[in-house]
Amino acid sequence: MKKIILSAIALMAFAFSNAQETRFGIKGGLNITTFAGGNYWDANSLVGFQVGGFAEIKVIERLAIQPEVLFSTQGAKLKFAGDSFDTKLNYINVPVLAKFYITKQFTAEAGPQLGFLVSAKSDGRDVKNGFKSVDTGFNFGLGYNFTDNFSVGARYTVGLSNIADNDADTWDEYYDSPKNSVFAITAAYKFN
Repeated sequence: MKKIILSAIALMAFAFSNAQETRFGIKGGLNITTFAGGNYWDANSLVGFQVGGFAEIKVIERLAIQPEVLFSTQGAKLKFAGDSFDTKLNYINVPVLAKFYITKQFTAEAGPQLGFLVSAKSDGRDVKNGFKSVDTGFNFGLGYNFTDNFSVGARYTVGLSNIADNDADTWDEYYDSPKNSVFAITAAYKFN
């Protein structure tokens, strides 16, 4: 975890020192989320949203570093022992992406993400104590720029860490632990 954070900071420092151009923007969109892992329940998708800001730091003509700060509603509809309940988690996510311009219009992006749990509710009850306060993930995405300012994107975030507030001591326990799984469709606007 520390290596990921330090690598992201070093990458951003390098990008800022060599940046040709930095633009700031806002973005928002639709989340389709669930929990991956966990053989002892049936998890179905919930629909949520994300909204926030970003900086696009051009390193070279076709490569940019894009740190973001996003408020993201996530979770899953769980079925366990015949009961069904919605578990809704709210995060402040901080992804740091390498963004490659395939053409002027099409982009591909990938990079790590840290998530900080803001709240957790299950059918209206506070269950924040049942979840870890920090989540890690990795993003893969594609984007399309309609203009220099307006773009749309699709991104999948693979959860890398156990989000339940218990330790996974073996590989099997880690594999069975719940991890966030988020597919997002967003629109973004970059300021001049």
